[in-house]
Amino acid sequence: YKINIIDTPGLDDFIGEVVVGLRVADTGVMVLNAQHGVEVGTELIWNYVDQFSKPVLFAINQLDHEKSNFEATVEEAKRRFGKAFTLMQYPLNEGVSFNAIIDLLKMTMYKFGPNGGKPEKLPIPDAEKAKAEELHNQLVEIAAENDEKLMELYFEKGSLDEDEMRQGIKQGMMNHQVFPVFCISAKKDMGSGRMMGFIDNVAPSAGEMPAEKSVDGREIRGEVNGQPVVFIYKSLIEPHLGNLALFKVISGEITAGLDFTNADNGSAERINQLFILDGKNRNGVAKLTAGDLGATLKLKNTHTNQTLYGKGTAVKIQPIEFPEPRISVAIVTKNKGDDEKLSTVLADINREDPTLLIEYSRELKQVILHGQGELHLQATKWRLENIYKMHVDFEKTRIPYRETIRRAARTTYRHKKQSGGAGQFAEVAMMIEPFHDGYKVPGEFNLRGKEEIALDWGGKLIYHNCIVGGAIDTRFMPSILKGVMDKMQEGPTTGSYVRDINVYIYDGKMHPVDSNDMAFKIAGMMAFKESFQQADPKLLEPIYELEILVPEEQMGDVMSDLNTRRAVIIGMDSHKTYQVIKARVPLSELDKYSNTLRSLTQGKASFKTRYANYELVPAEVQKKLAEEYQKHAKDDH
Repeated sequence: YKINIIDTPGLDDFIGEVVVGLRVADTGVMVLNAQHGVEVGTELIWNYVDQFSKPVLFAINQLDHEKSNFEATVEEAKRRFGKAFTLMQYPLNEGVSFNAIIDLLKMTMYKFGPNGGKPEKLPIPDAEKAKAEELHNQLVEIAAENDEKLMELYFEKGSLDEDEMRQGIKQGMMNHQVFPVFCISAKKDMGSGRMMGFIDNVAPSAGEMPAEKSVDGREIRGEVNGQPVVFIYKSLIEPHLGNLALFKVISGEITAGLDFTNADNGSAERINQLFILDGKNRNGVAKLTAGDLGATLKLKNTHTNQTLYGKGTAVKIQPIEFPEPRISVAIVTKNKGDDEKLSTVLADINREDPTLLIEYSRELKQVILHGQGELHLQATKWRLENIYKMHVDFEKTRIPYRETIRRAARTTYRHKKQSGGAGQFAEVAMMIEPFHDGYKVPGEFNLRGKEEIALDWGGKLIYHNCIVGGAIDTRFMPSILKGVMDKMQEGPTTGSYVRDINVYIYDGKMHPVDSNDMAFKIAGMMAFKESFQQADPKLLEPIYELEILVPEEQMGDVMSDLNTRRAVIIGMDSHKTYQVIKARVPLSELDKYSNTLRSLTQGKASFKTRYANYELVPAEVQKKLAEEYQKHAKDDH
């Protein structure tokens, strides 16, 4: 047998690694801590296990710990995962004296020495026989339930032999109706060998798994004699070697020198070297076949989530859907000379880790990293500094506030500039008012034209030409609009984008020589600024929906913290053994929330966020932000 093992982090900060592993593995192993039972991280990962519907088994670890509680862990897991949570073993001498396992499939006791390793096979002690027989019979029934022929055999014989039980358990695993449970102490090397033996003999092989799906719905079966197709599930940048592509062979046989086409971009690629990975070591191989995992170096234009296909029909495998980021930081290089290099390096890191998104925000004038949690972002910083030798700082991301108005105001602004020769002259009379659906043009204006603009940053600008008697030539109206738009990109109150405004140009003056596009652009900008300042300007802030999964005993601490963040609780629910809190929270109040939640709950809670809408900020917050903006504006001048 050959088993490829993908080890993934247990922290939800690195959930992207778990998603990748589940996508390409044939069987998953969920590890539960016998001290803590089903934790929030387990819940989060299980959502993806459920989504992929892959066969899965459980390993209950740390049975040698003084606070180990196998029975409580099993009961909690059965409440969460249902009757599919199926005991294959149970421990003896649980706690610091843990040294034996009763195996319910083989009906044998495995006893370990003080240093673990290969156990001694012994008869089940008399004191355990009744319990073991009862649990064994339950296992027989579960195995029979998953196969009609086995069920008939069970009714006929009253039991099943070991091979028949394996067959039924395998079918149950493939149907996602049996989750075998094993007992281990990884630290003392106890029990993991028996679990590996079960994977060898029972867990479905790649050839027994359902076919992969292409993006157009075709089934790609894992046949060795099929068309060569590989799926790149991860990319790594190897110092001095370049791109190391990790892939799964979906179908066919792969040998060095084989030519492929990239289904995503049409690039021609040749796999010149084939490796299998063993920790940090790359071991060369002559070929890999359907279902196997491998790696190759120096693909020219192929990265994570892309498909390569050999001679035959074009095929593109369904890509991995990565989770949305949950937190953000701004990144600043300490050495200004590294600014250009930063873009290249971050692009490389994103190819390795698609759950880390990079945004170059023109609005906020920041380079922003979006990640899964504080540890995820700190790990990225470590890589930048230790692998790429770039020293960077993380800063708080600025908040994308929006400015708007609460009432109408009007201004007449004259721009006049004379400095010998041709000068500049433009006068613009403007009224502005809040925009809302179903608004009506004031009766005092004679509407000659209207332009409705859906703003890139959200909201609308409705620009009305109400000029009568030729006070301003039509050819200057676009210049006035450009001035208004320029000012809307840097609002008068805090420098934030402006949204949801009606603008009426209803009068003005021109000069036969000095009026030009630039003059009217400036007049339009200044008329808008002055009108805006008189129209009861208001600041809007982004509101996010926050959903927290938390143990009931820690609800109070989490709720108290939310009250300090201007949160509005919109719902509470229960989910198995956890409570679900739903709230609406200003984005400005979510800074470092993952750290806070981890500290409040000892890492037992998780959360996710989603943008909701913009709402008015409290008056005292607006006053503070406006004062800070004016101070910085003076300092810049």
